[in-house]
Amino acid sequence: MSATLPQMSLVTPENAAYVPGVCNIGPWEIRRRRTIAIVGFAVAVVLLVALVAAGAPPIARLLVLLPVWGGAFSWLQARRRFCAGFAMAGISNFANGEAGRQAVTDPEAHRADIAATMRMTRDSFLIALPVAIVAVLLPV
Repeated sequence: MSATLPQMSLVTPENAAYVPGVCNIGPWEIRRRRTIAIVGFAVAVVLLVALVAAGAPPIARLLVLLPVWGGAFSWLQARRRFCAGFAMAGISNFANGEAGRQAVTDPEAHRADIAATMRMTRDSFLIALPVAIVAVLLPV
């Protein structure tokens, strides 16, 4: 038995609907995640500048890993139209706010959502780690 990954290209803003492991949020939720991502990246830049200005040891610059990871995670959620928190809670949301939330009752669909969350966690870490390593290696 071979497992196949869901096709993300099937979901567009025009046909956005819940697809297990692929899409569980609509345009309003996507905008929220983009905003959170931008804030995360901005916090990372400010933190790095502050650490360098304070003369902190280079290893302390690893702290930028956390806001970059959070920013990358939020950006991937927006890009993939998929909210990890909703996946963990077993819900989807294609409307504005709580009124659009619907329960995901199929156990297979929930497992696909959890697997997508795990992949997104891994992918965002793999994006953030090299950024943090570069921050540590930057000359002062």
